[in-house]
Amino acid sequence: MEAYKLCESDYKFIQLIWESEPIASGELVKLSYERLGWKKSTTFTMIKKLADRGLIQNRDAVVSSVVPKELVQQLESEYFINRAFSGSLAAFVSAFAGGKGISDDEAKVLHEIIDKYRKENVAGQSGNNQDNKD
Repeated sequence: MEAYKLCESDYKFIQLIWESEPIASGELVKLSYERLGWKKSTTFTMIKKLADRGLIQNRDAVVSSVVPKELVQQLESEYFINRAFSGSLAAFVSAFAGGKGISDDEAKVLHEIIDKYRKENVAGQSGNNQDNKD
């Protein structure tokens, strides 16, 4: 998990890679300059740093991710919710919605996520109860 914690600059950089991969390192240098204002040396330092951490790879001057975006987002989200909201997803959603509320479409998506979670957990608990009967 620790290897997947990213500071802001790491996250912005790996987002460039996710958007463009596989990408030639020379193209990544240009993109980093255009989007982040980074010099060539900074980009190559970041490539090495993230490759050493196992997040990306640089093979034959072509850079690509090793870790999926969704996994990093999941771990970053869990870390944030644990740190800022003592692990309470409900407290996070309440604070996030705050005064602005949520749209009907967002509410529908949240309901679908909750329903899916409940179904998966009920199915998992049924399997656990079955195991305990033997």
